[in-house]
Amino acid sequence: MCYSRRRTADGKAALLIDLARRGHWNGMTSAFALEEARRNLERKYPDRLEALDRLLGALSIVAASGPGPCALALPEKDQPIFAAALQSGATHLLTGDMRHFGRFMNDPGRTEGIVIQPVAEFLDGPAVPIALANDAKSFD
Repeated sequence: MCYSRRRTADGKAALLIDLARRGHWNGMTSAFALEEARRNLERKYPDRLEALDRLLGALSIVAASGPGPCALALPEKDQPIFAAALQSGATHLLTGDMRHFGRFMNDPGRTEGIVIQPVAEFLDGPAVPIALANDAKSFD
């Protein structure tokens, strides 16, 4: 699960999505998160909308079911984000929303087995060096 308020086409979220495009993991976002990202970009960075559309080809768009009880004490606006991650079988939910998700970071015992992290922390983890090393081997 990937949600990020991307501001640049070559930032950390773009690397994450590029590695998904290369088949290192399944990148997903929820329809709800995508709409929120699109609204934020339209308002603050309209020149980045085209880059967002280009990156979407590497992601699956998942929908959460209608409103229902949320396993986490989250504000109503954030509940669909977690619900989509849970319903899609995501292993990770990547977000920069420290205010609402921060207390659940890196605690899959409290989050139905989902590891919630900022993109930068995921990129510092063990999966990325392995993915990059495998990419380097493909050029040998």
